[in-house]
Amino acid sequence: MQNDTTTRIVLIRHGETAWNAERRLQGHLDIDLNTTGVRQARALAAALAHERFDVLVSSDLARAAQTAKAVAEVQDLPLYIDGRLRERCYGGFEGLLYAEIADRYPQEFAAWQGRDVDAPLPPGENCAETFRQFYDRVVPAILGWAEDNPGKSLALVAHGGVLECAYRAALGLPLDTPRDFKVHNASINRFIVQDGKLQLESWGEVAHLQAAVLDDVG
Repeated sequence: MQNDTTTRIVLIRHGETAWNAERRLQGHLDIDLNTTGVRQARALAAALAHERFDVLVSSDLARAAQTAKAVAEVQDLPLYIDGRLRERCYGGFEGLLYAEIADRYPQEFAAWQGRDVDAPLPPGENCAETFRQFYDRVVPAILGWAEDNPGKSLALVAHGGVLECAYRAALGLPLDTPRDFKVHNASINRFIVQDGKLQLESWGEVAHLQAAVLDDVG
């Protein structure tokens, strides 16, 4: 049974971008939603319309903020922006297709795919983070919002990597184990925070996106 200090968090991945669709790595590069992503954001907001949130927070990157704004309009809530919820910075990997990364940076790519969580990435336009540095940025940010809002209901809109960190924290998964779970665009993922710890309630809700596709067809 949840007590009055249990904080409920709905963690949302942003809608699709053109770079998502072609498997081009975004990281800190600021890419807008594509047409599908805008439609997904609207469907997401409609799916959450019957739920009440006290606080709505987004990463400062456009793809997350655009998704969050769709929710804000339905919820009639102010939108808080938190740069700590940004995606991981991939340095020189950013802007490249996965195949291009493998070709240009074979050693770094192999370490990345091999889950070496402390392996440095090549420099680029932005300063790269190891996965451990990224995890140590993201999880305290999520828990900080919960600590500041005990007993409330929060919606946080972020990125695939952020969702992965929350999932690992909630289940106690080592950082170097394979990511054998899906992180869907515009998915709804539910957590609670009790005694300063994340707990997973449900993962990867996407039925609302299937309904949006049917609406388009009909």
